Amino acid sequence: MRNSHEIWGRVDAISPDFTDLSDRIWDKPELAYDEFSAVTEHSAMLKAQGFRVTEGIAGIPTAVMGEYGEDGPVIAILGEYDALPGLSQAAGLARPSPLPGPGTGHGCGHNLLGASALLAATAVKDYLKAHGLKGRIRYYGCPAEEGGAAKTFLVREGAFTDVDAAISWHPSSFSGVNAPFSLANTRIDFTFEGKAAHAAAAPHLGRSALDAAELMNVGANYLREHMPQGARLHYAYIDAGGTAPNVVQSNVTIRYLIRSETLPELMELVERVRKIATGAAMMTETHVSEKVVSAVSNLMGNSPLEAAMHRNFENLGPPQFDDADRKVAAEFVATLTKEDKLAAYRRMGIPYDPDAVLCDLIAPPCAEGDMSAGSTDVGDVSWAVPTVQARGATCAIGTPLHSWQMTAQGKTAHAHKGMIHTAKIMAATALDALTDDMLLEQARAEHAARLAETPYICPLPATVKPPVRRKQAAT
Repeated sequence: MRNSHEIWGRVDAISPDFTDLSDRIWDKPELAYDEFSAVTEHSAMLKAQGFRVTEGIAGIPTAVMGEYGEDGPVIAILGEYDALPGLSQAAGLARPSPLPGPGTGHGCGHNLLGASALLAATAVKDYLKAHGLKGRIRYYGCPAEEGGAAKTFLVREGAFTDVDAAISWHPSSFSGVNAPFSLANTRIDFTFEGKAAHAAAAPHLGRSALDAAELMNVGANYLREHMPQGARLHYAYIDAGGTAPNVVQSNVTIRYLIRSETLPELMELVERVRKIATGAAMMTETHVSEKVVSAVSNLMGNSPLEAAMHRNFENLGPPQFDDADRKVAAEFVATLTKEDKLAAYRRMGIPYDPDAVLCDLIAPPCAEGDMSAGSTDVGDVSWAVPTVQARGATCAIGTPLHSWQMTAQGKTAHAHKGMIHTAKIMAATALDALTDDMLLEQARAEHAARLAETPYICPLPATVKPPVRRKQAAT
């Protein structure tokens, strides 16, 4: 630690309760919109810490908001706690070892993400109370980031209308300000309806929905050559029509995930994919219908908030990992390829160090690294309010997100140190926004200028509702 800040001491003082929270969430991984155990844990912690709690925000049972303070600016810190399918893994073990059960695991570190965000919000709350300062700090427990677009629904329903700025983070190999780059995307289910028939005795009487889906894929493959740079098309069969090859398949559903660098580009690309689906239906004399499942916007940056966050990173310095942490991390690095590690350095624009196993630096701001990216529903929050994100070093360098290695490191000492370190950054940045009127004014001005150039259009049609469950899952 290069400098001292009262808020950092407050984070350290209460951190054990929040590392325990993170571990409890890790122990009960839940998929999108099914995070009933996680939201119960987060709600209980909010109440115990003295926040005013609103459960089921925007009609989503696994979303929660806690608020402290009166008057003044409203600063939101965003947490997540959903897991992923197929990434179950024993904690701390550097070899594949799935746990018994449904196979769900925290392969993206969201157990850490939510607990660290709540830790930061609580430290800010304690600071405001101790100093009698005006301002409101909010924690948003956000479900279903992994493909569920919950924050997009929250934005659409006005959950951030009175928020002045939002702060979030994501587990990573390195610590630093997150480059505000992600892909807008939408998920659409295309259902082809044809006519069943005996595939040998009367194939001429059938109209194959499976043929239509495959022709759609052919058309999409040709489209890939003519898409904007950075755009992506992915697909998966939700219902392939059956397993009997002697039947002409009459109903098939295929899900397309369409990504592009900006919202306007995404909208144009979606229309092109729709034309391909229509063409495939025409060629096979089938009928096609569609259902939008989810959609998110690309991230919008905010230079004033990013500069403030980077100053806090520079003042705090990198996480203080020790030899025991590096020994554990080295075991995980041994399971990775050189390309895994190189990719982590390229992404952050940092010169490659073949000997490093854990982060020992702060990534430069706005690094000109590899700008390949996925998608996040934080993007829609960034269009609604000025938003900044951190990257927090919680794993061995090169650990891919959405991997068993990421799951395995979710309860390690170095993961805990990384989440506490990032909580300090978020807490200090939130205090900057609460106490520096000029910072908020600059952040709002830049945000307004960007919106004036490209107005926000919610990528989710008004008719699409979150696929929520109303009954609590069994525990």
